[in-house]
Amino acid sequence: MLNQIYDTSEFIKSKTNFIPEYGVILGSGLGNFAEDINIEFTLPYTDIPNFPVSTVTGHKGALLFGTVGTKKVVAMQGRFHYYEGYNMKEVTFPIRVMKQLGVSKLIVSNASGGVNSNYKVGSIVIITNHINMMPEHPLRGANDERLGPRFVNMSEPYNHHMIAKAKEIAKTNNIEVQEGVYVALQGPTYETLSEYKMIKNIGGDCVGMSTVPEVIVARHMDMDTFGISVITDMGNENSMAEVSHEEVLKAAQLAEPNVRKLIKELISLY
Repeated sequence: MLNQIYDTSEFIKSKTNFIPEYGVILGSGLGNFAEDINIEFTLPYTDIPNFPVSTVTGHKGALLFGTVGTKKVVAMQGRFHYYEGYNMKEVTFPIRVMKQLGVSKLIVSNASGGVNSNYKVGSIVIITNHINMMPEHPLRGANDERLGPRFVNMSEPYNHHMIAKAKEIAKTNNIEVQEGVYVALQGPTYETLSEYKMIKNIGGDCVGMSTVPEVIVARHMDMDTFGISVITDMGNENSMAEVSHEEVLKAAQLAEPNVRKLIKELISLY
């Protein structure tokens, strides 16, 4: 894998001559953050050696290189999921490449289902911690010390300073935000009522099918991470409205302007 990381990063460097500080993963319905980037280079995933290709509606499939304020950024316009059939090393491969390109801070966004009764559809949740219930771990197998340690300290998966700065930005801009624990399940099915009850009982506030493998690998390589989620449907142990992928995208898009503002200012100010 290390050779693939080197080969891919060298290809990207040859095409961009760009050293980003921030990596951003744009989740479902949040791809329009691209409009906040002063884009200098665009590389479709299909053109990048060793890169997977996103198969999910709402994930466009390109690496964007540019600036947000004075900060250099590489953004993934579309991510890869375990449920698409990729293994965890393939899902997290772009994070490895980002680190090789120079990224030291990673911002991840997603759409999720809410179980915390304080949430509503459209709530913006700053992820403070997570519970990993994926069936495969991205660090399973032989460890290469050149990438990171065998055993990773996960006491602070989401950077406390970045969380504090984001809350400060939200308050200044009158953006209502929540905080919560994100639970990662395999998917691609949405959760049953019993699964929502389980998630609530184990301490989860929201649930989705991404983000956690990427954060684990980022922490393996000592990258600071920040996560933000948009609640696109609500479920509890008693009742739950039917949900479709189209409705998820619509709810995420309604919250997108405030999410974009938070991410843009966090990059500019942190």
